[in-house]
Amino acid sequence: MSSQPSAVAPSAASGPTVFTLPNLLSFSRLLGVPLFLWLLLGPHADGWALAVLMLSGVTDWADGALARKLNQMSRLGALLDPVADRLYILATLVGLVLRHVIPLWLAVAIIGRDLVLACTLPALRRRGLTGLPVHYLGKAATFNLLYAFPLLLIGSQPGALGAVAKPIAWAFTIWGAGLYLWAGGLYLIQFRRVITGQAAV
Repeated sequence: MSSQPSAVAPSAASGPTVFTLPNLLSFSRLLGVPLFLWLLLGPHADGWALAVLMLSGVTDWADGALARKLNQMSRLGALLDPVADRLYILATLVGLVLRHVIPLWLAVAIIGRDLVLACTLPALRRRGLTGLPVHYLGKAATFNLLYAFPLLLIGSQPGALGAVAKPIAWAFTIWGAGLYLWAGGLYLIQFRRVITGQAAV
């Protein structure tokens, strides 16, 4: 892995087609966000909420796999995928806080990290860049959190299954939150290198 991260510039090689199968899967993930939050906070239909969350995880894997297999990778798809991830994380954090499953400070720490990184985007765009390269640590953090959230919901239920799921859920949560904040620090270092001209563009 290079110590000089390169920024992500808009690619002319990206296909102009919007309605590809991978992009439609990403759009379906976005449409699932309000449905998931309503199921979690409205009727407290936790089983259906978990089903939506798990379906999102399957489509998250499928859209990337299909994009590579069908050679339908696009700039839109590259933008939709992390947006969907962030929205699911945000929706789940809000829902779990309002359901008193996780403490408010944990949600604030995770959401605050994304808000800090969002502040770097205008400076990058002024330099003709759409963002920074996705770090493997950030992917690992998102993976942990997206596994932690459904387990936290299961762990909040009474019974043997909830008792087994709860410690596993909190293990994923602690690791995921720690890696998420660490990855945020690495992105800020990448941002500084780009702004100061130390990183290749």
